[in-house]
Amino acid sequence: MTQTSDAILARMMALHPKIIDLTLDRVWRLLEALDNPQEKLPPVIHLAGTNGKGSTQAMIRAGLEGMGKSVHAYTSPHLARFHERIRLAGELILEQHLTEILDECYEKNGGIDITYFEITTCAGLLAFARSPADYTLLEVGLGGRLDATNVITPELSVITPVSIDHEQFLGDTLAKIAAEKAGIIKRGVPVIVGPQPEEAMEVIEATAARLGAPVIAYGQHWHVHEEHGRLVFQDESGLLDLPLPALLGAHQIQNAGAALAALRHLGADEAACEAAMKNAEWPARMQRLKSGPLVEAAGEAELWLDGGHNAAAGIALADVLAKLPKRPTHLICGMLNTKDVTGYMRPLAPQVASLTAISIPDEINTLSAEDTEAAAKAVGIAAATAENTQAALQAILANDPQARVLICGSLYLAGHILRENG
Repeated sequence: MTQTSDAILARMMALHPKIIDLTLDRVWRLLEALDNPQEKLPPVIHLAGTNGKGSTQAMIRAGLEGMGKSVHAYTSPHLARFHERIRLAGELILEQHLTEILDECYEKNGGIDITYFEITTCAGLLAFARSPADYTLLEVGLGGRLDATNVITPELSVITPVSIDHEQFLGDTLAKIAAEKAGIIKRGVPVIVGPQPEEAMEVIEATAARLGAPVIAYGQHWHVHEEHGRLVFQDESGLLDLPLPALLGAHQIQNAGAALAALRHLGADEAACEAAMKNAEWPARMQRLKSGPLVEAAGEAELWLDGGHNAAAGIALADVLAKLPKRPTHLICGMLNTKDVTGYMRPLAPQVASLTAISIPDEINTLSAEDTEAAAKAVGIAAATAENTQAALQAILANDPQARVLICGSLYLAGHILRENG
């Protein structure tokens, strides 16, 4: 029987008792067995941060492609299919290629302990090393210092806004978390730094100073803001007057600024910077669903999808909702039990009419619908539970057939929705 990538990925899940176990020893061992593909990559741009990594990467990719460059891109987690994590010269990796690369990594690992993210990152690096491109964009999975992607010397590092998340792995203060993110800074390699809390910025600047890495920071070396429905970016090379990002939300202005700072450092002209704003696509970031069975079931209602899941994401989402045309907004929400649910929901409370809580299907770490409902009520949101997304949608539409419905709370839920609605 022909192997599939899904079958090999399932075997890889069993190679380590923990999903997350931060160290680079296992990665270095496997990369050595694979003849060190991390040393054979096209020039790398390495991105870390708590929020905005994916959006910033999507805009950098759109800008580089606007310059006529071919771009590899690595991101995680995937939403609907694993193939989304590995983009070769602009195209998602094909099933047969993915199967061969995964199988090679599985065989070379020889059954030794290694986490799923570590071995699949090695597979991504192997695919990138064997395919020609002008640039490689690598998004950190978790933290930075001990993340499986942190095995390269990049041409440029990017640190997007740092906030509290994953405390059980990265530390319980902003300074500790920033230190982990700043672990991607390499000696002498310039680092683009997005807007940061002061406590995080001090750590990032100290790390860069110790390593002699030039800092290109928001508020010091570049500025960005919205003005009259346009994006205005300024750095030492001059001023850009651009369309607003295709990705919705005030927080995307800051992400766009980091992407533009990176592109200008790489020699992008104004046309490429405009392409970064207009052509970036990033699913499940305030994505309007326009087709599929769920959209058909929604009738006259608007259906949106967002995968943000921490307090900063809640603030950003509330800001987007406040600026959309007035329409009653109802949430269908499923979250993981590892997240700050109250921190996520509190900023949303003034913007929404109700929340229907669901458990995330097939997800061992889902927060129960009842606990999600209780958290919503605790911050003043009228809340109920439903068996699944379809039932939640039906209940909302029975009371408000022209509602705006936003499915939110987790990338895992977003992925489930994209698969079901595909």
